[in-house]
Parts: sequence; structure tokens; C-alpha cells
Amino acid sequence: MPIPAVVILTILAAAAIVVTAVVLIVRAQRRHRFAMQILARDDDQLSYAFVINPSKPQAAAARERIQQYCRDKGIREFSFIETQLDRDGRACARMALERGANVVVAVGGDGTVRTVASAMASSDHVMGIIPIGTGNLFARNMGIPVGDLDAALAVATSHGSTQVDVGRMALLDADDQDQGHGHAFLIIAGIGFDALMIDDTDPNLKKTVSWLAYFISGAKHLFAPKYTADIAITRPDQVAQTNTSVTFRTFMAGNCGEIPGFSLMPDASYDDGILDFEIIDTTAGLIGWANLFGDVMHQTITRKSSQSPLSTNSTIVQLQGTKAEIRLEKPALAQVDGDILGETRHIALSVERRALDVRVPQSD
Repeated sequence: MPIPAVVILTILAAAAIVVTAVVLIVRAQRRHRFAMQILARDDDQLSYAFVINPSKPQAAAARERIQQYCRDKGIREFSFIETQLDRDGRACARMALERGANVVVAVGGDGTVRTVASAMASSDHVMGIIPIGTGNLFARNMGIPVGDLDAALAVATSHGSTQVDVGRMALLDADDQDQGHGHAFLIIAGIGFDALMIDDTDPNLKKTVSWLAYFISGAKHLFAPKYTADIAITRPDQVAQTNTSVTFRTFMAGNCGEIPGFSLMPDASYDDGILDFEIIDTTAGLIGWANLFGDVMHQTITRKSSQSPLSTNSTIVQLQGTKAEIRLEKPALAQVDGDILGETRHIALSVERRALDVRVPQSD
């Protein structure tokens, strides 16, 4: 092998070793920081209630580990409340608060986190998160460790917290208990294609291939009929903007805009009191969907809410506001953070600014 090639390979190998070492050091420092957060608790014996979704494959092991962790760390007051078919995370969280819990910790996926947050919003109590779901999107957006139970527990039982916005979606033509106040969401609510994709995802396939299951489901609905609606959005300056007969594939309202590998809403911020709206449409069949994928990749790379200059058969209209009202010509399926609400023709969206206090990793 020529000497220059040997030199180059040696340099690359050395660089790889350095990068690996840096990554390991950063991870070690992060775990040490979490450990120090626990040691700094000053023995303030708070009461923790863990709302756990027993349907998750990791639930039993997570519960056992949480029990051992609390004993090891001297946390004496803790309890578990399991969600059931007739008792969601919101009902469990309310039960926990009635029993005197200081901190309510959601142990599950985004659905459990969302429903617990619905009860915790504006409660003057702190919420923790132990992510054991498939997506764990809100935890990821908040920097809460995913795939490291002890690290997530360290965050949930330490003092670092931040206040975040809570979005609300009300189905004004539906007869449900959340009609007046609206269904809470922390990540993204939507109607149209995104709800169809989520609703048709095979739960067993989701457990096996994780995020890929959504793409498989989405492929089935690429040519589903479009929707037409009148859309009224109140901008951050409280000026109302109304567009009539808007045609789209999907309409989304975001509180957080990041999903693994992609940035759907680069401007979305979880504590600004503003929702980010996206009205998405495609034409020309698969060409349009390919253009849309290019648009998402473009804003993921640039971190800006803008379409790719090469896009010709897709549109992403991006707006910001404090509330919105949508009247559809025909019913569309609606979802909040991956939970399907059913079909609706009349929707109201709003946001409660910094209504939820969430335990997050403390900044350096």
C-alpha cells in the first residue's frame, strides 16, 4: 500500500478513536450529572405517583426498576396507578392529585404522556416522564433520555423543570366530554392524511418495525381524496386571517416540530404561546409526494420553514397563531399526538401558554 494511503488511513482511524472517546466521555458526564441531581435532593421527601400504561411491552420491567430505583435513592413515598380501558392517563393523574401526590410521572408512550398532561395542565403540580413507548416524541423534544430508564428517572425525580405550552383541539360538532375545553396535545394535532396514516397503522407491525409502520400505512392513503375547508387563524398579533375553500391533504397544528430524523415545523417552540400551522397539499401523484419529501428534507437540513427550490408539485403553507377554526365540506379524521379522535367537520384549536410544568434535564 502506498505510504500516503497508509498515512490517510492512520489519520482516519485516529479521528474515529477520538470521536468515539469524546462520545463516551459526553455520555459519562451526562450520567454523572443526572446522578448529582439526585444527590442534591436535600432529602425533600416528595410524594411521587407513577401513572403507568401496562399494555406497553416494557411496562412490567419498568415498574420493577422504578421500585428498586426509589428504594435505592431513599424515595419513600411513591405509588403506581395503572391506566385501564375505562381509565385513561387523565383520570389516573386526577386520582393521583386527589391522593396528595406532589409529582405525577407518566410512564408510557406519547398517548399516556398526553392524557396525563391534560390533567396536570394549570394544576400547580409538576409532571415527570418515563418514556417507554414507540415514538416518545415529546420526551425527545424536551431532551428527556429515551432508552435509558435510570437516566429518565434521575430527571423525573430531580428539581430541573420548565413550563411548556399545551395545545387544545375541540371537535365542535362532536358529543364528547372534552368538547368545551378541547383535547390536549403537546406535539402535533392534525386532520386528513396524517390522521388516516396513524389510524391505519398496524399495532403489531409498529411493535416490530417501529416508525417504519407509519410509512407502510401512509402508502395506502397517498391517493385518498383531498379535503376542502374554510380556515380562520388568529395570528400572534391577534389579527384574524380567513381563507375560504382551501384544498389540502392534511392540516396540522404543532407545539413541537421535531420527529426522529425530520423537522416538520422548524419554527415551532413549546413555550412561546403560539401554535405553528401547516397546510400541506400535493399534485401529480407520486411526483407530488416525492416533492413533499424533498421539502421536508430541505427544512430539516436548513432548519428553516421553507420549501425546496426544486419543488414543483407540493405546497406547504406555514402560518403561526394563537388559535384557529376549521369548517370542512366533508368529515375528516382528526388526531392529537397520535390518538385518533374520530371524524369531524368543525374544529377549534387553541393554546394554553406555559400551562404545564415538566421535569427536564437541568442545563449546565
